[in-house]
Amino acid sequence: MEELPFLCKYLFNKMQKHSFDIIIADDHQLFRNGLNLLLSTIFQDITIREAANGTDCLELIHESKPDVILMDIDMPELNGIEATQKALQFYPDLNIIALSMHGDEAYYYKMIEAGAKGFLIKSSDIEEVKSAIENVLANQYFFSNELLKKMVDHIRFNNDEKVKTSVFSDREQEILELICKGFSNQEISQQLFISKRTVDKHRANLLEKAQARNTAQLIMNAIKHNWINI
Repeated sequence: MEELPFLCKYLFNKMQKHSFDIIIADDHQLFRNGLNLLLSTIFQDITIREAANGTDCLELIHESKPDVILMDIDMPELNGIEATQKALQFYPDLNIIALSMHGDEAYYYKMIEAGAKGFLIKSSDIEEVKSAIENVLANQYFFSNELLKKMVDHIRFNNDEKVKTSVFSDREQEILELICKGFSNQEISQQLFISKRTVDKHRANLLEKAQARNTAQLIMNAIKHNWINI
Protein backbone atom coordinates (compact mmCIF):
# COMPACT_ATOMS: atom_id res chain seq x y z
CA MET A 1 0.00 0.00 0.00
CA GLU A 2 2.84 2.38 0.68
CA GLU A 3 3.77 2.61 -2.98
CA LEU A 4 0.28 3.75 -4.00
CA PRO A 5 -0.29 7.49 -4.45
CA PHE A 6 -2.20 9.15 -1.65
CA LEU A 7 -5.35 9.46 -3.76
CA CYS A 8 -5.32 5.78 -4.67
CA LYS A 9 -4.78 4.81 -1.03
CA TYR A 10 -7.68 7.04 0.01
CA LEU A 11 -9.97 5.59 -2.62
CA PHE A 12 -8.88 2.04 -1.86
CA ASN A 13 -9.58 2.50 1.86
CA LYS A 14 -12.89 4.16 1.11
CA MET A 15 -13.97 1.35 -1.16
CA GLN A 16 -12.90 -1.24 1.37
CA LYS A 17 -15.11 0.34 4.04
CA HIS A 18 -18.17 1.41 2.03
CA SER A 19 -20.37 -0.46 -0.38
CA PHE A 20 -20.42 0.57 -3.99
CA ASP A 21 -22.16 -0.74 -7.07
CA ILE A 22 -20.75 -1.91 -10.39
CA ILE A 23 -22.49 -3.14 -13.51
CA ILE A 24 -20.65 -5.46 -15.90
CA ALA A 25 -22.32 -5.26 -19.31
CA ASP A 26 -21.04 -7.91 -21.72
CA ASP A 27 -22.69 -10.54 -23.88
CA HIS A 28 -20.19 -13.28 -22.92
CA GLN A 29 -21.25 -14.90 -19.67
CA LEU A 30 -17.86 -16.51 -19.04
CA PHE A 31 -16.15 -13.12 -19.24
CA ARG A 32 -18.72 -11.54 -16.92
CA ASN A 33 -18.36 -14.34 -14.39
CA GLY A 34 -14.58 -14.15 -14.42
CA LEU A 35 -14.48 -10.37 -14.02
CA ASN A 36 -17.13 -10.58 -11.29
CA LEU A 37 -15.00 -13.04 -9.34
CA LEU A 38 -11.83 -10.97 -9.72
CA LEU A 39 -13.51 -7.75 -8.59
CA SER A 40 -15.02 -9.53 -5.61
CA THR A 41 -11.55 -10.56 -4.45
CA ILE A 42 -10.25 -6.97 -4.57
CA PHE A 43 -13.11 -4.93 -3.14
CA GLN A 44 -15.14 -5.61 -0.03
CA ASP A 45 -18.83 -4.69 0.25
CA ILE A 46 -19.15 -4.46 -3.51
CA THR A 47 -22.42 -5.13 -5.30
CA ILE A 48 -21.92 -6.43 -8.83
CA ARG A 49 -24.76 -6.71 -11.32
CA GLU A 50 -24.48 -8.25 -14.78
CA ALA A 51 -26.14 -7.41 -18.08
CA ALA A 52 -25.91 -9.40 -21.31
CA ASN A 53 -26.77 -6.48 -23.62
CA GLY A 54 -27.26 -2.73 -23.68
CA THR A 55 -31.00 -2.92 -23.08
CA ASP A 56 -30.58 -4.97 -19.90
CA CYS A 57 -27.81 -2.62 -18.80
CA LEU A 58 -30.10 0.41 -19.08
CA GLU A 59 -32.71 -1.32 -16.94
CA LEU A 60 -30.11 -2.08 -14.26
CA ILE A 61 -28.89 1.52 -14.36
CA HIS A 62 -32.39 2.81 -13.68
CA GLU A 63 -32.76 0.33 -10.80
CA SER A 64 -29.42 0.72 -9.04
CA LYS A 65 -27.79 4.05 -10.09
CA PRO A 66 -24.35 2.35 -10.13
CA ASP A 67 -21.04 3.98 -9.24
CA VAL A 68 -19.21 2.40 -12.20
CA ILE A 69 -20.28 0.61 -15.38
CA LEU A 70 -17.91 -1.66 -17.30
CA MET A 71 -19.46 -1.48 -20.75
CA ASP A 72 -18.65 -3.80 -23.64
CA ILE A 73 -18.80 -2.01 -26.99
CA ASP A 74 -20.02 -4.87 -29.17
CA MET A 75 -23.27 -6.24 -27.71
CA PRO A 76 -26.57 -7.45 -29.22
CA GLU A 77 -29.89 -5.56 -29.14
CA LEU A 78 -28.23 -2.31 -28.03
CA ASN A 79 -24.47 -1.89 -28.37
CA GLY A 80 -22.24 -0.18 -25.84
CA ILE A 81 -22.05 3.09 -27.74
CA GLU A 82 -25.83 3.44 -27.94
CA ALA A 83 -26.30 2.28 -24.36
CA THR A 84 -23.75 4.83 -23.14
CA GLN A 85 -25.46 7.64 -25.02
CA LYS A 86 -28.88 6.74 -23.64
CA ALA A 87 -27.60 6.20 -20.08
CA LEU A 88 -25.87 9.57 -19.94
CA GLN A 89 -28.99 11.33 -21.19
CA PHE A 90 -30.68 10.24 -17.95
CA TYR A 91 -27.62 10.31 -15.64
CA PRO A 92 -24.88 12.65 -16.96
CA ASP A 93 -22.49 11.87 -14.09
CA LEU A 94 -22.29 8.10 -14.69
CA ASN A 95 -18.79 6.62 -14.69
CA ILE A 96 -18.66 4.39 -17.77
CA ILE A 97 -15.55 2.41 -18.70
CA ALA A 98 -15.52 0.92 -22.18
CA LEU A 99 -14.42 -2.69 -22.70
CA SER A 100 -13.40 -3.92 -26.13
CA MET A 101 -11.38 -6.35 -28.22
CA HIS A 102 -11.61 -4.19 -31.32
CA GLY A 103 -8.46 -2.96 -33.04
CA ASP A 104 -10.21 -0.21 -35.00
CA GLU A 105 -9.81 3.05 -33.11
CA ALA A 106 -13.06 4.37 -34.62
CA TYR A 107 -14.94 2.53 -31.88
CA TYR A 108 -13.01 4.40 -29.19
CA TYR A 109 -13.69 7.80 -30.76
CA LYS A 110 -17.39 6.94 -30.81
CA MET A 111 -17.29 5.92 -27.15
CA ILE A 112 -15.59 9.20 -26.30
CA GLU A 113 -18.29 11.09 -28.16
CA ALA A 114 -20.85 9.07 -26.24
CA GLY A 115 -19.24 10.09 -22.93
CA ALA A 116 -17.15 7.16 -21.66
CA LYS A 117 -14.55 8.09 -19.04
CA GLY A 118 -12.30 5.04 -19.28
CA PHE A 119 -11.10 2.52 -21.83
CA LEU A 120 -9.88 -1.01 -21.22
CA ILE A 121 -8.82 -3.81 -23.52
CA LYS A 122 -10.36 -7.10 -22.35
CA SER A 123 -6.88 -8.58 -22.03
CA SER A 124 -5.99 -5.98 -19.35
CA ASP A 125 -4.79 -7.42 -16.05
CA ILE A 126 -6.79 -6.96 -12.88
CA GLU A 127 -4.49 -4.20 -11.55
CA GLU A 128 -5.26 -2.12 -14.63
CA VAL A 129 -8.98 -2.72 -14.14
CA LYS A 130 -8.61 -1.64 -10.52
CA SER A 131 -6.74 1.51 -11.57
CA ALA A 132 -9.42 2.35 -14.12
CA ILE A 133 -12.16 2.10 -11.48
CA GLU A 134 -10.19 4.21 -9.00
CA ASN A 135 -9.51 6.89 -11.61
CA VAL A 136 -13.09 7.33 -12.81
CA LEU A 137 -14.35 7.40 -9.21
CA ALA A 138 -11.89 10.25 -8.65
CA ASN A 139 -13.40 12.09 -11.64
CA GLN A 140 -10.37 11.36 -13.81
CA TYR A 141 -10.01 9.54 -17.12
CA PHE A 142 -8.25 6.25 -17.73
CA PHE A 143 -6.74 4.74 -20.87
CA SER A 144 -5.37 1.22 -21.06
CA ASN A 145 -1.68 1.25 -21.95
CA GLU A 146 -2.33 -1.47 -24.51
CA LEU A 147 -5.11 0.60 -26.05
CA LEU A 148 -2.91 3.68 -26.36
CA LYS A 149 -0.17 1.61 -27.99
CA LYS A 150 -2.63 0.09 -30.47
CA MET A 151 -3.92 3.53 -31.40
CA VAL A 152 -0.47 5.07 -31.78
CA ASP A 153 0.75 2.13 -33.88
CA HIS A 154 -2.35 2.30 -36.07
CA ILE A 155 -2.04 6.04 -36.62
CA ARG A 156 1.67 5.88 -37.37
CA PHE A 157 1.15 3.02 -39.83
CA ASN A 158 -1.52 4.94 -41.73
CA ASN A 159 0.11 8.37 -41.52
CA ASP A 160 3.76 7.79 -42.44
CA GLU A 161 4.04 11.17 -44.17
CA LYS A 162 2.32 13.15 -41.45
CA VAL A 163 4.40 16.07 -40.18
CA LYS A 164 3.92 17.01 -36.56
CA THR A 165 2.29 20.41 -36.21
CA SER A 166 0.89 22.12 -33.17
CA VAL A 167 -1.60 24.90 -32.62
CA PHE A 168 -0.52 25.27 -29.00
CA SER A 169 1.92 27.53 -27.20
CA ASP A 170 5.05 25.99 -25.67
CA ARG A 171 3.44 25.97 -22.22
CA GLU A 172 0.21 24.47 -23.55
CA GLN A 173 2.21 21.81 -25.36
CA GLU A 174 4.03 21.00 -22.13
CA ILE A 175 0.77 20.70 -20.19
CA LEU A 176 -0.82 18.63 -22.97
CA GLU A 177 2.02 16.11 -22.75
CA LEU A 178 1.49 15.80 -18.99
CA ILE A 179 -2.29 15.45 -19.35
CA CYS A 180 -1.77 12.61 -21.82
CA LYS A 181 0.52 10.92 -19.31
CA GLY A 182 -2.29 10.92 -16.77
CA PHE A 183 -1.25 13.77 -14.45
CA SER A 184 -3.98 15.72 -12.66
CA ASN A 185 -4.09 19.53 -12.69
CA GLN A 186 -2.71 19.63 -9.14
CA GLU A 187 0.18 17.32 -10.06
CA ILE A 188 0.94 19.39 -13.16
CA SER A 189 0.99 22.60 -11.13
CA GLN A 190 3.48 21.06 -8.71
CA GLN A 191 5.68 19.68 -11.46
CA LEU A 192 5.80 22.96 -13.42
CA PHE A 193 5.86 25.24 -10.35
CA ILE A 194 2.78 27.16 -11.42
CA SER A 195 -0.59 27.61 -9.73
CA LYS A 196 -3.39 25.12 -10.21
CA ARG A 197 -5.60 27.97 -11.42
CA THR A 198 -3.10 28.61 -14.21
CA VAL A 199 -3.17 24.94 -15.16
CA ASP A 200 -6.98 25.02 -15.12
CA LYS A 201 -6.91 27.93 -17.55
CA HIS A 202 -4.42 26.22 -19.85
CA ARG A 203 -6.50 23.04 -19.85
CA ALA A 204 -9.61 25.04 -20.81
CA ASN A 205 -7.65 26.67 -23.65
CA LEU A 206 -6.44 23.25 -24.82
CA LEU A 207 -9.99 21.90 -24.90
CA GLU A 208 -11.14 24.90 -26.92
CA LYS A 209 -8.27 24.80 -29.42
CA ALA A 210 -8.55 21.05 -29.84
CA GLN A 211 -12.34 21.31 -30.22
CA ALA A 212 -12.65 18.68 -27.50
CA ARG A 213 -15.57 18.42 -25.09
CA ASN A 214 -13.66 16.59 -22.40
CA THR A 215 -10.23 15.31 -21.40
CA ALA A 216 -10.73 11.93 -23.04
CA GLN A 217 -11.47 13.54 -26.40
CA LEU A 218 -8.50 15.89 -25.94
CA ILE A 219 -6.17 12.92 -25.45
CA MET A 220 -7.58 11.06 -28.43
CA ASN A 221 -7.26 14.16 -30.65
CA ALA A 222 -3.70 14.67 -29.47
CA ILE A 223 -2.82 11.12 -30.52
CA LYS A 224 -4.79 11.26 -33.75
CA HIS A 225 -3.21 14.53 -34.91
CA ASN A 226 0.28 13.72 -33.64
CA TRP A 227 0.40 16.65 -31.24
CA ILE A 228 2.39 14.71 -28.65
CA ASN A 229 5.34 12.36 -28.48
CA ILE A 230 4.51 8.95 -27.02
